[in-house]
Amino acid sequence: MRDVEKKRKTIFGRLWKPFADIFGVNRWIAVAAVVGAAGILVLAVFLFFYLAPPKSITITTGPEGSAFQTNAMKYRKILMRNAGVELKIVPSGGSAENLERLNDPKSAVDVGFVQGGISNETTSGNVVSLGSLYYEPMLVFYCGTGTVSSLSDFKGKRLAIGSPGSGTRALALALLKLHKMEPGGNTEMVDSGAEESVKALLEDKVEAAFLTSDSASPRLMRQLLLNEEVHLVNFTHADAYARRVSYLNRLDLPMGALDFGQNIPKENIRLVGPTVELLARKDLRPTLIDLLLDAAQEVHGGAGLFRKKGEFPSLVAHEFPVSEEAVRYQKSGKSFLYRKLPFWMASTVNRVLLVFVPLVVLLIPGLRMIPSVLGWKTKLRLYRWYRALLSLEYEMRGEVTPGKRQELLARLNAIEEAVNGSKIPASYGDQFYGLRFYIDFVKERLAREA
Repeated sequence: MRDVEKKRKTIFGRLWKPFADIFGVNRWIAVAAVVGAAGILVLAVFLFFYLAPPKSITITTGPEGSAFQTNAMKYRKILMRNAGVELKIVPSGGSAENLERLNDPKSAVDVGFVQGGISNETTSGNVVSLGSLYYEPMLVFYCGTGTVSSLSDFKGKRLAIGSPGSGTRALALALLKLHKMEPGGNTEMVDSGAEESVKALLEDKVEAAFLTSDSASPRLMRQLLLNEEVHLVNFTHADAYARRVSYLNRLDLPMGALDFGQNIPKENIRLVGPTVELLARKDLRPTLIDLLLDAAQEVHGGAGLFRKKGEFPSLVAHEFPVSEEAVRYQKSGKSFLYRKLPFWMASTVNRVLLVFVPLVVLLIPGLRMIPSVLGWKTKLRLYRWYRALLSLEYEMRGEVTPGKRQELLARLNAIEEAVNGSKIPASYGDQFYGLRFYIDFVKERLAREA
């Protein structure tokens, strides 16, 4: 056991001895420098892998077949194609449930679609907006021969307003409240999903069905729009709604826009609706935000029934704080590396520049400063002995009595003994031997004068 310990000390001594000889550092300083440098290197390696973008993110959407889920599927193809990142789609009841999940720190979702007007006082500060994506019109369908242009015509009737957790229900309640109709009154409000609402409307179990894209599929809406027995409410109060409710916009559905051959709709329809926002957790990685905004641009950037080309994604007017990364993306787009290189390569180069370049810039000069700082200690010790010799030599000027000579000689011997017993790094060997030469010179001079 002693032989092993002795061998270990010998190996360690061989390792640190060059540092001590050249730079003038003792064993413990050498150990501290090596351990510190190794610790910083380990931290840099950890950060390099920690900052790597995840291989997947999770989005909360809407019910199966809804426009929210359809858009998410388009996003998934684009993210996989551009960066090899998997987008996991989690169905939900709609906008309200999506916002609830994003506010819940225990929830596993990263982003989600939420229509305007859903936010409330309980919204946490951990959710940011990546931009508005498109207008979401509220479509109110009814059957019969009469014409309905105001929601007040539905007072005392039975209405399907959407399922709990959906943006459809929240918006329907907000519009009906403007007409003095609220749950518990003489107007019966039925909570039901899009499919159930349409079925109930066609079977005359309800007088009207409220639908938006957060819970209804495009197929279902088109089925109703092309049904000659089903009509769409033409909101005469569309402008007033937009003035009274900050998140609502007036939307126009032109005559014949859905089917020119059958002239559907047969007149210009005034609608209202909020915008749909793409919300994200505040700590979402900037690289993932860029990927999502790339997908949003590709999916929603073109012209549509209720939007002009290039109108969306937009950062104008939000209920949620806008992500700084989204603002940066809108102003300058993706960074140079991500524009010129494949995603995986750009990510690797970016992390090298972010982690290892500062490490080299700071660590190497820091390690080089250690010998310089410790060298000052050696220099100060040498200077102290030089000052003592200079003081002693100054006292030798003029006539020196035998007693004074003995005192000076004793002091000189003490200096010589201290110098010979000290350990000086090899890098200061010239100054050390110069000091010893100076001691011999003063000693010879003192002997001559004796």
